Formats: sequence, structure tokens, C-alpha cells
Amino acid sequence: MYKIHHIDHPILKHALTVLRNKNTATEEFRRHTAIISQIMIMEATRNLSTMQVPVETPLAKTKGSQIGQAIVLVPVLRAGISMLFAAKDFLPWAPVGFIGLERDEETAVARQYYQKFPSDLTNKLVLILDPMLATGGSLLDTVEALQQKGAVELAVVCIVAAPEGIERLKNVHPDIHIYTADIDSNLNRSKFIVPGLGDFGDRYFGT
Repeated sequence: MYKIHHIDHPILKHALTVLRNKNTATEEFRRHTAIISQIMIMEATRNLSTMQVPVETPLAKTKGSQIGQAIVLVPVLRAGISMLFAAKDFLPWAPVGFIGLERDEETAVARQYYQKFPSDLTNKLVLILDPMLATGGSLLDTVEALQQKGAVELAVVCIVAAPEGIERLKNVHPDIHIYTADIDSNLNRSKFIVPGLGDFGDRYFGT
């Protein structure tokens, strides 16, 4: 199965264009981030196992489906929080883990300052939420931290990705699925994605 999933959907394309626009205000930026995040997470969970369960409608008894695989959501702080809000709207039962990574603006190397995961990650689909896959360094650190806690099945959900970050993650962890709304051109000298979205966290949180 191909591991890089470039999601193509007209609503997704429209919302992404709104995010790319430098004149988009914070409130609208947040709203379209939620739209994109929900579409992306729906795609990332497309192959979840289900089990048949009985259900009684107002008119008759019938058969329905229930998700049979546990999911854990792990946003990469702080920008990943933006995707978590959308995910919890339709996955309210999913436990949440957190990892805090701060990028050095000069070296582009991330420093971990916080980590808190659910105690048991085995036999669960762990969705790593991070809007921007740039160099891939932060996601490699996140994957390593999760694997040390027993995670086996992991997927990365991002909004835009740079080819450099995809390649780096793919080379180290070829088994991990990457879901993205768009694959951008390249990283600039400051390791920002081009054309990208600018500083996602600042635009989302209005800082």
C-alpha cells in the first residue's frame, strides 16, 4: 500500500487556498483549519476495522457497525492543537497524548520540552497531528518517543508537506503512512515550506 497519501477533494482545495492567503484573518484561518483537519482525519481513518452490532431503530431491529480499533490522537505542540479541536468533534472517545517540540530558528533543530502519552499504545492506531511537515525532524522525534512507549501503528496527518520532510521520514520509517492536503515545492534557507502557509501557529493563535 502506498504510504504517501495526497488527499484530493474540492472542499479541501478551497479551504487550503484560504489558509495560504496572507490576508486571511485569524477567525477564518481557524475555521478553514477545522474543515481541512476533519477531511484529513476522515481519510486517515478510512481503513479502521469495524465490528457488526445490533441496533434498534424507531421502526425495526437491524444491524450496524461500530469502530473496532482504538485510536490515540497525538498533536505536536503547539500548532497540532489546531487539528485536535477538529478531531475531537467526531472522535470524542479517543485518548490524547501530547508532545512539545520547540524549533530553534537558527538551526531548525527541535528541542523537546514536554511529553505525556496514554499508558498503553499497543494495538492502537496513533495519529500524529502536525499541520506542517517541513524538515521532518520534529516528526522523527515524535515517532521515536511514541515507539519507545510501545506504539506500532502510526500515521502522520498534516496540512502541507515539503518533499524534503517526506523523504526524510520515509527513509527512516518507510512503514508510516503520511496524509497531506498538499505537497509543496521546497524548503527555503530558513527551513520554511514554500509556498507554504507562513508560521502556522502564529496565524492560528493570533500571536
